[in-house]
Order: sequence, then C-alpha cells, then structure tokens
Amino acid sequence: MSALHERVRDVTTRIRGRSVGTRADYLARMDEAHSRNATRAGLSCTNLAHGFAASDATDKEALKQMRWPNLAIVSSYNDMLSAHQPLERYPQLIKLAAREAGAVAQFAGGVPAMCDGVTQGQPGMELSLFSRDVIAMSTAIALSHSMFDATLCLGVCDKIVPGLLMGALTFGHLPTVFVPAGPMPTGIPNKEKARIRQLFAEGKVGRDALLESEAQSYHSAGTCTFYGTANSNQMLMEVMGLHLPGAAFVPPNTPLRDALTSAAAIRAARMTALGESYLPLARTIDERAIVNAIVGLLATGGSTNHTLHLVAMARAAGIIINWDDFSELSDVVPLLTRIYPNGSADVNHFHAAGGMGFLIRELLSAGLMHGDTLTIMGTGLAAYAQEPWLSPDGLAWRDAPAVSGDTEVLRPVSDPFGSDGGLKLLHGNLGRAVIKTSAVQPHHRVVEAPAVVFDDQGDVMKAFKAGQLNRDCVVVVRYQGPRANGMPELHQLTPALTSLQSKGFKVALVTDGRMSGASGAVPAAIHLTPEALAGGPLGRVQDGDLITLDSYQGILEARVDADVFARRSVAIPDLSRNQHGVGRELFATFRAAAGDAERGAMGSM
Repeated sequence: MSALHERVRDVTTRIRGRSVGTRADYLARMDEAHSRNATRAGLSCTNLAHGFAASDATDKEALKQMRWPNLAIVSSYNDMLSAHQPLERYPQLIKLAAREAGAVAQFAGGVPAMCDGVTQGQPGMELSLFSRDVIAMSTAIALSHSMFDATLCLGVCDKIVPGLLMGALTFGHLPTVFVPAGPMPTGIPNKEKARIRQLFAEGKVGRDALLESEAQSYHSAGTCTFYGTANSNQMLMEVMGLHLPGAAFVPPNTPLRDALTSAAAIRAARMTALGESYLPLARTIDERAIVNAIVGLLATGGSTNHTLHLVAMARAAGIIINWDDFSELSDVVPLLTRIYPNGSADVNHFHAAGGMGFLIRELLSAGLMHGDTLTIMGTGLAAYAQEPWLSPDGLAWRDAPAVSGDTEVLRPVSDPFGSDGGLKLLHGNLGRAVIKTSAVQPHHRVVEAPAVVFDDQGDVMKAFKAGQLNRDCVVVVRYQGPRANGMPELHQLTPALTSLQSKGFKVALVTDGRMSGASGAVPAAIHLTPEALAGGPLGRVQDGDLITLDSYQGILEARVDADVFARRSVAIPDLSRNQHGVGRELFATFRAAAGDAERGAMGSM
C-alpha cells in the first residue's frame, strides 16, 4: 500500500476541519447512547415483556438473561421489485446463523422500496428522492425500541441504501452491517437495449418491440445489471467497509450468497458490546470512509445521484462535504471501469473481471484510498482486496485476481480508461451544477448553443416529436428541483437527446432536476443550485439565450449582459399539479423544507 496521495490527504484534512464541530457533537451523542450492557437492560419489565412476547422459548430465555446480543433486521423486502425480492429468504438465514453464534435476531421493521425504473417519467417519480428520508425515519422507528445491540440492513436500490445508512447513523452507537442481494443474470446487450430505446423515441419501432427489449433486459430476480445508483450503492458500502469483503456483486439465491448472508449475522453479533470486539457504526463511518466513497464513485464512473446522497449520508454522521470535494478528487482519480452506461459491459462482467477486490487493491496501491479505515472486519481496507469463495471448509477469502480478466471492462491504475474520474463541478452565472463526463465523448464535452426553455419534461418530448429540436440547442428544463416537485429524474429524455446528438447537432441539457444514475453520452449540467423555485438564475433564462457548457473548464454561463440578466422578471409556472395524486399530498412538508442539492436536498434532518 503506497503513501496517501497528496490530493486525497488535503481534501480529507479540509473535510475534517470543516466538520470539526458537527462531528464532535455527533460522536458525543453516540458515546452518550452507548452502554456496555445489553441495550434492552434499560427497559422496564413491562417494556421487555412486550419486546419478546412473540419469541420462541429459546430466544425468550436468551433475551431475559441479557447475555446474548439481539440483532435488528431492517429490510426493504418486497416481491414486486426484482432487486429486493431475494431478501425474502434472508431473515430465516440470519436467525439461524445468529443462534449458532450465541445471538438472537428479530425482524425489527421494513422500509419502503420504490423503483425509479417503474416510476420513471411518471408522477410517482416525484416521491422518489423524498423516499430516502422516509426510509431513514422508518429505520429509526425500527430501532427505537431499545431492544437491539446491532443492526443488519437489507437493501439495494437508489434511495434505499442511503436512507438505511442515514437512519442507522442516528443509532451510530450500534454496530451495523449491510447485507446486499446481488445482481440478476446478464440480459440482452446494453447497446442493443439503448438502440431500441432510441428507435422508439424516433418512432421507428412500436411499443411491442420496446417492451420485449426491456423485458429481456430486466428479466429475473436480482438488481438491474447496469451501473446506476443501485449498483453504485453496493460499491459504496464495500469501500466504506460496511459489507463483508467481496459481497457486493455475488448473485442472489446461490450457495455463496447464502453463506455471506449467514456470515454477516455472525459478524454483527461479534461486533456488539456483548461480543468479541465492539465496532460501532459511528466510528466506522468517519471522514476517511467518506473520502474513500467519493474516490470509489469516481474511479468507477458511478451514479451522479450520489452527489446528493453521499452528502446526506455524510451529514448524518456529522461530516460536511460539498461538490468541490468531488471535483478536486476527480482531477486525480483515474477511471478504471467501463460499465454501462459508460461502456457496454454490466456489473456481472465487472465482477467476473476481478470486481471490487481488484479495484480496491489498485486504488490502495496508488495511495488513492485510506487503507487505515475501521471496517466491520475490525481491520483496514486491505481486507477488501480479497474475494469470497466456498472452500471445502466453508466460506473463505482469497486474494483478488492479480490481473484484470477483461481490460475492456476493468483496468489497473497504470493503464486507466481516463486520467480523471469523469465527474466535474460547473459554475458560473447560472449557479453550481455537476456533470458526469465519463460517458461523454471529448468532442461533445463543450457545447455553446441557444437555449430552448421548458418548465416540464413532457413538453420537451412534445417538442422533440414535433421536430422543433432538430438544431444546435441547450435544452433547459427548470422547476425540477426538490422544492418545486421533488426533483424527479429526467432519464426519459435520454433517448431523445441522444437521437439529436447522433444526427450531428450540438446538444446539452441544463436542469435543476436530476438526470439519473444512468447519465449517458449527452452532456448534462444537473442538480443546478440554487433551483429556479428558490430564486435561482435558471428562472431568468429565455429562449435564444446563448448558453456555454464547458466541462473541461468547469463553466456554465448564460452569455447575457449582466445588467440585462439581473433585471429580468421571473414568471413561476403553475406547479399545483405537482402537489396531489399518487400520494404527493403527503409530501408537501418535505418539499417546503427541502434544502438545496449541494446540501443533499435534506430538510431539517
């Protein structure tokens, strides 16, 4: 393991200095909550009797005696969503393993799990971002009974893992282990899926052909295999040391996955105050772990959604990060993977080529990750340069492959796909935004063209189908921020914008909304802050304004005279239709309290 890279050290030092007060307050609260006895020892007899009333005789006696730790299972299981369906079997595996380890496990609570893939382009997408905070609160409710000595978080997708971690961090005096489900088998090639989507957007194939293509892509139990937010989540949990090593991308319903799930329960029991080595979550997640997470995101071309979620997760631990940290680290972190949408391969190909163990070893060897973090294994991050396997004696770990099994998918630091991490900060008279460039060709990374302004993504699609966008243009979609409508992803615009780009037009997207974990080949300035509804300059942009998006220089500018731009009035559109239907009525408080994107779109949490 090499000496820490100067930029990684400097950014970490800056984060630590910025967070000194909030981090100290957080750790003080967690230390106050910690007890060396069973957590339930503080309950009255009536409280405790309620807590084990439904347990069998063996578990009930163990819970009475206060000698065995009690593990909380918090799960996002549902059988509609492929990524979460495998979690149905986990509680029983965990309970059996816990008992063998001298512990009890109880299903403490379920959290909601909505899928952006199902709600994309639908009104329900306007609940998506705020579901993260609902999940955090649901996790806290599950743990609020003071019955538990450790937490096992079962979750996978976009907002679920961030929400679980945020909720668990409010109980950071408890050890926490994340238990993933794994990806579904590889479906049709991603290039073919993208081709059919583009043809449908152009009206050249019908809905039957599109549905058949999608069904061949999303076809089985397990996580979607493209490298969006869900699989970025699994990568993050691994580099932050919250998974068992190599657990991220082992397929569901396999002997190895079941062995890892059982081992996670045994490890959680050993980490409790009643176990062999107390390892609370509050100490596992520190400034070094957060920097490792940013580096992992950059090195893999991960989801832009984590410029929101990582900020929120860090804040839950009293750690303050911002987009400058992402951008400065991106300058020195090389891109080591090509996984769709940044390439044609999926996460199964990445895993087979060497996966997380290879990736982590490469980053450690270049000094780009902190190797001295405290992981759930009780060791530094070097333990995660290994991969699990089923030896004749059971679950074991071995060194990750020394060389990549496919250099079109995974490369060493000495021969990266790109010299930077492909995530940049943009700033100028329109505010601050982020852009993912890892899938954008170099000749598309600078666009200067007239603005075409929309206040609704549906109107963009109408204009596209009417041929009104067949020209060089910067498509501006505003009033898509957290306060306006919950910041839905605008991923349905991708095929249309890609089609325009493929025709030779210079095209870009500028929005105060989200694009997707699957941000692709069209340059997109997203998460623009401040959002239009909060008085952001995007509200003053007019059709025809010349917009410059330069992802090399980090520039996002409306080329309008400053005095003229400042004097323009802002006409806020009627947003009432965003306030009701599919449960949106219930989220008015979330919208009103939402912070800006660079603060993680958090409210008062």
